[in-house]
Amino acid sequence: MHDVIKKAKDIKVVIFDIDGVLTDGTLYIIDNGEEIKAFNSRDGHGMKMLKASGIELAIVTARKSNCVKLRAENLNISMLYQGEKNKLKTFKSLVKKLKVDMTACAYIGDDLIDLPIMTRCGLSISVPSAPALVKMNSHYITNSKCGHGAVREACEIIMLAQGTLETQLNKYHN
Repeated sequence: MHDVIKKAKDIKVVIFDIDGVLTDGTLYIIDNGEEIKAFNSRDGHGMKMLKASGIELAIVTARKSNCVKLRAENLNISMLYQGEKNKLKTFKSLVKKLKVDMTACAYIGDDLIDLPIMTRCGLSISVPSAPALVKMNSHYITNSKCGHGAVREACEIIMLAQGTLETQLNKYHN
């Protein structure tokens, strides 16, 4: 854990996958073809606290879904990249746009398509249900399941490492 905290200290940008990270990975497709996804409110609040701590947030996902666009808007995340089959290309473009080094980025992913970013960023995080190869290339594997607090856990670790967690939590103390 000491290595994870050390890596998390220098993170300026956190990039999230959607399916299997912010959701449990289940895809609900209704008769008209629209996708429906379930998001965890505690994960979302963790993202809001992380952003309030000064960290840039982005979402990079291979699928396209209107509910993801709505969730990003709800969380005030303007850097949303959907339908990105080549996530590495998107990642390189994002770090260039933000003028940060790849090592100043954390990525939270769960599947093989995420590996090109996970092997290049400064802090790679996965979930317990990720395939073995993804977990082997992760600096940290959350204790919480995907779609059920894994993102909140990751956000709190980064805030803890950067000394901002207590400030965020104190907003809720009387």
